[in-house]
Amino acid sequence: MAKEKKTPRKQQVYTLLVEVGRAAGDGLPEGSTGAALMCYASGVDEAEAVRETVAILKQAEMAPLDVSGYGTLDERLAEGHDISDEERGLMARALEDNAVVVAQVTPFYDEGETRH
Repeated sequence: MAKEKKTPRKQQVYTLLVEVGRAAGDGLPEGSTGAALMCYASGVDEAEAVRETVAILKQAEMAPLDVSGYGTLDERLAEGHDISDEERGLMARALEDNAVVVAQVTPFYDEGETRH
């Protein structure tokens, strides 16, 4: 019996929005209750990109709570998203380095709390 040749699946970059809670050593601003992280992560599918992103954030002492996927560059373009050259560059870097790139961190604060 001849073994079937497996065609390697191509890596793609997925846009993910990860909500994190507080954890000791997470590096988030004092007084914040958590944050939203815009990430670009490579993977053969979105599930792999999510798993890798969560694992890396946990290694960075962060506490991932929820992940929302926004698809690949092609999927986002098909949905009419406007994607800047800077964003495309970060996506290319994630693909080239087979990595997770955290592009933006937006801390959350309780209502009425002052930010320093």
